[in-house]
Amino acid sequence: MKACTKKISCRSFAKLTHPKPHLHVRTPIDASIIKTGFMPQTCRFNFLIRACVQRGELRRARKLFDGMPHRNTFSANMMIMGYIQSGDLATATNLFDGMDDRNAVSWTMLIGGYAQNNRFREAFGLFVEMCRHGVEPDYVTFSTLLSGFTEFDSVNEVTQVHAYVVKLGHNSAMVVSNSLLDSYCKTRSLGLACQLFEHMPMKDSVTYNALMAGYSKEGLNHEALNLFFRMQDLEFKPTEFTFATVLCCGIQLDDIEFGQQVHSLLLKTNFVWNVFVANALLDFYSKHDRVAEAQKLFNEMPELDGISYNVLITCYVWNGRFKESIELFRELHLTRFNRRQFPYATLLSMAANALNLEMGRQIHSQAIVTAAISDNMIGNSLVDMYAKCDRFGEANRIFANLALQSSVPWTALISGNVQKGHPEEGIKLFIEMQRAEKTADAATYASILKACANLASQALGKQLHSHIIRSGCLSNVFSGSALLDMYAKCGSIENALQMFQEMPVRNSVSWNALISAYAQNGDGENTLRSFEQMVHSGLKPNAVSFLSVLCACSHCGLVEEGLQYFNSMTQIYEVTPKREHYTSMVDMLCRSGRFEEAVKMMAQMPFEPDEIMWSSVLNSCRIHKNQELAKKAADQLFSMKELRDAAPYVSMANIYAEIGEWENVGKVKTAMRSRGIRKVPAYSWVEIKHKTHVFSANNKSHPQMKEITRKLDDLEKQMEKEGYKPDLSCALHNEDNELKAESLKYHSERIAIAYALISTSEGSPIVVMKNIRACTNCHAAIKAISKIVGREITVRDSSRFHHFRDGICSCRDYW
Repeated sequence: MKACTKKISCRSFAKLTHPKPHLHVRTPIDASIIKTGFMPQTCRFNFLIRACVQRGELRRARKLFDGMPHRNTFSANMMIMGYIQSGDLATATNLFDGMDDRNAVSWTMLIGGYAQNNRFREAFGLFVEMCRHGVEPDYVTFSTLLSGFTEFDSVNEVTQVHAYVVKLGHNSAMVVSNSLLDSYCKTRSLGLACQLFEHMPMKDSVTYNALMAGYSKEGLNHEALNLFFRMQDLEFKPTEFTFATVLCCGIQLDDIEFGQQVHSLLLKTNFVWNVFVANALLDFYSKHDRVAEAQKLFNEMPELDGISYNVLITCYVWNGRFKESIELFRELHLTRFNRRQFPYATLLSMAANALNLEMGRQIHSQAIVTAAISDNMIGNSLVDMYAKCDRFGEANRIFANLALQSSVPWTALISGNVQKGHPEEGIKLFIEMQRAEKTADAATYASILKACANLASQALGKQLHSHIIRSGCLSNVFSGSALLDMYAKCGSIENALQMFQEMPVRNSVSWNALISAYAQNGDGENTLRSFEQMVHSGLKPNAVSFLSVLCACSHCGLVEEGLQYFNSMTQIYEVTPKREHYTSMVDMLCRSGRFEEAVKMMAQMPFEPDEIMWSSVLNSCRIHKNQELAKKAADQLFSMKELRDAAPYVSMANIYAEIGEWENVGKVKTAMRSRGIRKVPAYSWVEIKHKTHVFSANNKSHPQMKEITRKLDDLEKQMEKEGYKPDLSCALHNEDNELKAESLKYHSERIAIAYALISTSEGSPIVVMKNIRACTNCHAAIKAISKIVGREITVRDSSRFHHFRDGICSCRDYW
């Protein structure tokens, strides 16, 4: 939101204090001659210097200035103004420091230079020095200084300036009072702003605009709109800033009808043709995902600027209209708008989410050429793009060169590492961030909690929970939802449910987190119940809600329920199914052996089946012994140019191994090696006394392996008494049955469970994590172990959670 109070530029200072000189400088009544003490030569030099400054010819102006036989304060002020306008604050300050005689204009211009460059502390320091030197500030000085106070922690300085304004009697000047009001709002001191507003003897549209913006910034949108209606009743004429603030309130209220009413009012008052107001309206439609309305308004706008293009390009990107966004970006290149202000950050975000490294590098190059690379937002977006594209070397180099290392680039690095499967590195970065005394925000906590969830480290998650409470971010719905998700993925559904119940505000994000928590834990009944409760609460389910529901139906064998929910997406809730919804449906149908329906759905869906979908089909074919469809799925997978992992090859090899076709097993493995694809090694881990212990199949390197082996042997004997028999089809090697049974005993999850049994107190629950899907034999074995030891055992594999208690698994069956 642009500031409601009009900022006075350095050029304005000159206009306020010096009228335009006449060309005939020898006229006896010429004001310029009077200011130079009736020295025509100095006046002539000043005239030439000002002309050079106005044309941006600073070198020539400085040469004239240095060659002046007699300079005065006016001469130096013009040079200072020129340097400030060119952004060279250092030279302007040096020139100022060398002046023998400084007046209020000299001080005010330099204060304005620092204020306009968001260096409010230096601006305030100059103001203090000005007062110490006995130079009395005027109303322009106060307005200029106050325009620079935008930081939350600068309210003390604003109150000091306020006191000095009252002391000098400038509080009666409306421009100063408006600047004070605006500064209180920008420094999040709404109470003081309201007190000042009520005591102002005179008000105008700027006054109301400033307080409306303050209300909007604090989320008090209804109060802001009431102030707008009050302004209308008092017949204050609204300005472009008024309508921009009103539309911002409409965005935060998520009220599309209100925005359309404002649009009608703008048409009646003819403000819609103002490019600043039209851009605000364009932003309103963009943030409500009304692409058609935004596109229509853009095409009808008589005047466009760079912001207009930026807003519509961003709208296209948010709505997945990447082709249109690129085309509009190319069109933007043909305009004369400032290339430094092009939406590089938005396009870098698009490249990051699409993992399009080539596009990201092209945008990076353009940002360098246009010098936009110095913008912190673009630097942050570059860090995010390279991190998400798994180019951490480039991301770290850009991060190291950032002028301002705020929480945003730190979070981008943490998030990138977590998303790319490096949760430990993400946690190390978070610790470094704390040492650097950077304040984490809700996004940071969401990323680092995801790392804890991936590691299933509930102990670390609880430490972060305490950290979030101390930071005051617990009330944030995203932090709360991330905590809920962390507890759920660590197997503690009780703590996850408690987090949800303690949330002060619940929106679709928090409800989706709860629905997902139940779905991940294989609790289909509570997944569906939570979904219905969300609907009854008045919230509309979105694509994320349905994905969790469909996954729960798939894993719990609720096929008919899943079909009903899938159909309701379009028929009732107007949610367009995405690829992942179809993938979940195909998986659900195949798991239940309804292959014909699955194949029919794949033929009718608006996407080509991808690797994930065909892999799901192949895995179900193995379970249901459907060799014909399995071979078709394998052919589709093996013909793909890029195959991300070895799962399809392993599944097909397993199918051949189960029916004893070892020659074909060899062929599959040979094909796998020829494409350079390696099987992901299976491993499991368990957290004991705040330390994570990792185990891999048949690896006996753990220092307590002797005790673990004894426990496994003891369990094996007791399991046989309970009727357990190893499923030798899961030992996919061409060897005798005795060796197969022995290898099954040393699968990684069983070793982890044995270690937990000998390392924890009797009766305490055990949570084991595994990086890939557990085999059916281990599933049966763990059911027997849970009955023997009388403990609750939770295993989270790549599929979901499996809760075992008294020989029963919470899953309806192992699919």
